[in-house]
Amino acid sequence: MGQLDSIGSPADVRALTPRQVQDLADEIRTFLVEQVSRTGGHLGPNLGVVELTIALHRVFESPLDTMVFDTGHQAYVHKLLTGRSDFSQLRRKGGLSGYPSRAESEHDVVENSHASTALSWADGIAKANQLQGRGDRSVVAVIGDGALTGGMAWEALNNIAAGQDRRLVVVVNDNGRSYAPTIGGLAHHLDTLRTTQGYENVLSWGKRTLRRSGTPGRMAYDALHGLKKGIKDVVAPQGMFEDLGIKYVGPVDGHDEPAVERALVRAKAFGGPVIVHVITEKGRGYTPAEQDIADRFHAVGRIHPETGLPLAPSRFGWTSVFADEIVRIGRRRKDVVAITAAMLQPVGLAPFAEEFPERVFDVGIAEQHAATSAAGMAFGGLHPVVAVYATFLNRAFDQVLMDVALHRAGVTFVLDRAGLTGDDGASHNGMWDMAMLGVVPGLRLAAPRDEQTLRVALREAVDVDDAPTVVRYPKGAMGDEIPSLEDVDGVDVLARHGGQGPSVLVVGVGAMASTALRTAEILAAHGLRATVVDPRWVMPVPAALTKLVGEHDHTVTIEDGVVDGGVGALVGQRCREAGISTAVQAVGIPRQFLDHATREQLVGTLRLRPEDVARDVLTALGKAV
Repeated sequence: MGQLDSIGSPADVRALTPRQVQDLADEIRTFLVEQVSRTGGHLGPNLGVVELTIALHRVFESPLDTMVFDTGHQAYVHKLLTGRSDFSQLRRKGGLSGYPSRAESEHDVVENSHASTALSWADGIAKANQLQGRGDRSVVAVIGDGALTGGMAWEALNNIAAGQDRRLVVVVNDNGRSYAPTIGGLAHHLDTLRTTQGYENVLSWGKRTLRRSGTPGRMAYDALHGLKKGIKDVVAPQGMFEDLGIKYVGPVDGHDEPAVERALVRAKAFGGPVIVHVITEKGRGYTPAEQDIADRFHAVGRIHPETGLPLAPSRFGWTSVFADEIVRIGRRRKDVVAITAAMLQPVGLAPFAEEFPERVFDVGIAEQHAATSAAGMAFGGLHPVVAVYATFLNRAFDQVLMDVALHRAGVTFVLDRAGLTGDDGASHNGMWDMAMLGVVPGLRLAAPRDEQTLRVALREAVDVDDAPTVVRYPKGAMGDEIPSLEDVDGVDVLARHGGQGPSVLVVGVGAMASTALRTAEILAAHGLRATVVDPRWVMPVPAALTKLVGEHDHTVTIEDGVVDGGVGALVGQRCREAGISTAVQAVGIPRQFLDHATREQLVGTLRLRPEDVARDVLTALGKAV
């Protein structure tokens, strides 16, 4: 039986000998490669924090001491050390979440997988501990150097520094990367700290020299103090943190478990806010990940564990089409620039950056800054394209509303992973964007259904210079082209089915167009007349669409966003305002957080399959099912 098999709780980790700790670390890396290669998941980040997580659980006593993991995708090792070793259904319905989950364990606290939030959580928990007299416990926040580029992290540090008697340890997991190499002034400062580890060596030399010289105690103390002060300013410029009033420890080799333990013990004993700066290597111990410069192993699908290659080649997807079309646009329009929030590769901007390096701005994990900076660029005569995952635009809503829309700035937001993404759980589903953005005055939103409509939507979006535009599309492979029969004042008619029964208008929003087509076929098989349309630009609601609604007996809208306040709700509202009495049946995602599961499982659970939608329409019309 290996060491990992003997771990059922953090107490078991604390009972290990140093030799057993090293064996445990080796076993965990082997386990992660074997398991995640079968299920997919965040491999690189977890391989990089094995020794760090072991040390955390040997020094602190979870759940008495609270551990908060920023972003949370690096919590697989934490799960293993807290008794959760069944990874067979990782990120699948009924299996372990890919992030911390309160439903799984008392050792998990923060489930939100959006970055830069952990320090605020930790600050709040530490304040609660202090006010309620819980002086026997610590709060530990683990945050990556990438997440430290987010402004919210610095707001939290500013407040953490004010609580000098609060037991709070901030562990900066510094691997020089988020999805991509960390950028900006902070990254430069951390680079400087990484290259100044000679500080402790010089200090040790000074101590040895003073001992050999026989210098009297007080004089030796004064000399050593002067030496420390002098070399600290030269080779250890950690002042950025200490000037805030937060003690700094490090940098420490994050793969030297005993060294990490010693640093954490010092931090815990200090009794106030401490930053422990730990240097780690993303993908540590797995050769394909260590040699990967494109960071393909940050998150993987199913792969060959020996080679790291995908089991099945990925199909041509939505992101690839965007990547190709934005380069074409960039060649034609020199005023078009691109902005990414630390996700150049995942959102498809790498080809644009390669061809137009001076026209790409990676702002770090700072979506709010991305949006307002884009407004400034628009004022200066550029047309910015801000490419982010749909779920992360939530973080910049105020900036979209007050900085972009209020100032009628021509900024295009491209939302990747819109709709149901599934595996990563509640905070990664891109289901909020349409309901959220529907209240923004002047904003125009397109939901393309296939490759051609995506290309056209992008070209149309960057031509708008007096309002924000949004183009959203889902995660994954792209389906076949869905041609239109005709264009009715900007609304595409995709199919018409004859029949003797009531007429039904089926509105497919974006990627749900294929669901709308199949729904109409089922309705037609029950004798109804059905027309399928795709508005393409769904916000504001096209006048042609409300006219089409009035020409039918019943309308059903199908969208992969929150149904309350979504496209269907807006269509119904516009029809009522126009005096159109046709019922509009809105089908979409209910207003609730969704547990992790595959997209297919979620579609079934939420009754978004064509047969489900058709059955509900027939029921609404009083037809036998």
